[in-house]
This record gives sequence, structure tokens and C-alpha cells, in this order.
Amino acid sequence: MSKKWQKSVFFDIFFIFAKDNGMLTIVFRAIIIYVVVLFLYRLMGKRQLGEMQPFELVLTLIIADLATIPMAEVSVPVLHGIIPLLTLVVLHFVLAFLCKLSEKFSQFVSGKPVIVINPKGIDYKALKNLDISVDDVFEALRGSGYFKIEQVQYAIMETNGKMSVLPKSNFAPLTVQDMKLQVEKSTIPINIINEGKIVKDNLGIAKLDESTIQKILKKANVKRVKDVLLLTVDKAGAVYLQKYHEKYVTMNISPLGEVEE
Repeated sequence: MSKKWQKSVFFDIFFIFAKDNGMLTIVFRAIIIYVVVLFLYRLMGKRQLGEMQPFELVLTLIIADLATIPMAEVSVPVLHGIIPLLTLVVLHFVLAFLCKLSEKFSQFVSGKPVIVINPKGIDYKALKNLDISVDDVFEALRGSGYFKIEQVQYAIMETNGKMSVLPKSNFAPLTVQDMKLQVEKSTIPINIINEGKIVKDNLGIAKLDESTIQKILKKANVKRVKDVLLLTVDKAGAVYLQKYHEKYVTMNISPLGEVEE
């Protein structure tokens, strides 16, 4: 599907909507509600659905349901749809504040972590209280990389529904500290080119300029910035470069920005 054809279809649909005032009203109402809901979720934070506390998940479901009403019901004023959404967000902040203020209130609203596996094995009473089965426990353990109960010292069901697993020492993953090895600190890669565009705000953070970027591209036999899907650089000078539909390449740059062999 060509871009020219896509634009043609888009304008055809737009003119159809423009002729129908009722349809155009619904479109604008949907855009307004979408922007409001997006703003509210940004305001509430960036938690994943699986990491939400019970009161946050309930709030999310109610907001999703309320948002659909003013979108489709033209008889309902948009403001009447926005006010309940704002009320729920205020309620969210009040509950979050009270949870921080009082541990008992937090346990009442969100519950508390429950140990479902201890050194003796599975705690059946805990399973009954949580209303989960042994199969649910095994599923959670497999998700954490453990397939046998005897490999686990403790397993705790968190308030967000996820299970945290503490393996027995002889089944725990080997760490660098266990091997007593000296390793360099990990660094976060900085996006320099993202989908064919230079992220200029990150050039200063990486202490690079566009001439250095051109040197990197030349070293990787890349002619144009817009041919690059992703280019990242970390503080150690490690470069990751990938063109569209091609395998990535890596290289290093010196502190002066010279591309090393």
C-alpha cells in the first residue's frame, strides 16, 4: 500500500465525515476524550498492568469504561464525561497518599505479601486464603525459571499478583561476586539515531557531534542517516548500529570521537 494511496483514502474518509455533522462531532469527541485519558494516565504514572495494586487496576477499568460513554453518546456533554474521570484521578492520588501514610490502610486496600512456599514446602493454608491452586504455583515458578519445589527456599505472592522466588543457595544463579571477578560497570546506551532521525538532545549527553556520527556511519558503510534503524552509544564508547532489515554491527569510539578499528 503506497503512501500516496493511503493519503487519498484518508482524505476521502475525512470529506465523508465532514459532510455528516453528527459523525464529525463523534470524531472530535473521541479525540478530546482520548487526549484527556492519555493525560490522566501520564499523570498517574507508568506502571504496567501486571504491576498495579488492586485499587489501581479497578481505577483503570472504570476509567476505560467511563471514557467510552461520552465518545459515542452525543447527548452526553463532553464535560460530563471528563469530570468523573478527573474525580477518579483525584481519588487515586488520595488513596495512594493514604497508603503511604498508613501501613494498615495500605494492607486493607492492597493486601499484603503472602508466603506460599517455605522451607517445609507449600503452605496449603496460604493457598486457600489466596484462592489459588497448586497448578497456579507451579505456573508462577516456571515463569521464574524453576521447575521443582525443592529448588525453592521461599516463594512470596506479592500484592500485585506476581510471585517472587528465592531459590535455595545451591540452585541460585552464579553471580560475578561468587566468581570473585573484576568487571566494568554496566552503562546505559544512549539513543543517537532512532528510526532514521538524529536525537539531537542526546548528542550533548553522549558528548558527540554530527561529524562524529558521520564517521561512524562511514565506518559501517552507511550512506544516509535515514537508512539507520537504531544507533546507540554508551559511556564506554561501545556503538550499536543497525540498518533497516539488516543485521546489526558493533564498534567502539575513543573519547575524542575517533572511530577505532
